[in-house]
Amino acid sequence: MENAHQRARAIKLVIFDVDGVMTDGSLFFDDDGREYKAFNSLDGHGLKMLKSTGVETAIITGRSSQVVTHRAHNLGIGHVYQGVDNKLEAYLHLLEKLGLSAAQTAYMGDDVIDLPVLIRCGLAISVPAAPAVVKQHAHFTTTLDGGSGAVREACEFIMQAQDTYAKVIAHYLQ
Repeated sequence: MENAHQRARAIKLVIFDVDGVMTDGSLFFDDDGREYKAFNSLDGHGLKMLKSTGVETAIITGRSSQVVTHRAHNLGIGHVYQGVDNKLEAYLHLLEKLGLSAAQTAYMGDDVIDLPVLIRCGLAISVPAAPAVVKQHAHFTTTLDGGSGAVREACEFIMQAQDTYAKVIAHYLQ
């Protein structure tokens, strides 16, 4: 945990997978093939609080969904890569675009497709339901499940490591 805390201090960008991280991983389709996802409102506010500290947020996901486009827009997530087969390629493009080093980035993923990024980023975050091989490569595994507050927990962990959490919370205590 000490290592994760130290790594979190340098983070300027947090990238999230969607299914299994921002959601519980369930996929819902209606008879016409429209996709539905359930997002946690606590996670959403955690993302907004993190952004208010100057940390940038992004999404890299293997699936493509208008639901994700709407959620990202609602949360002010400006960097969204959907339908990505090679997450490492998207990650490297994002680093170049923003002029960041790997050490300045965190990535939160839950499956083997996330490993190429998890093993290269500065702070690798996963969730309890991830396969063992993914958790073995994570610097921090949340106690809460994907879609049930895991994103909020990760955001608060980074804010606490960067000593910005108290200032964010003070705003609500006035």
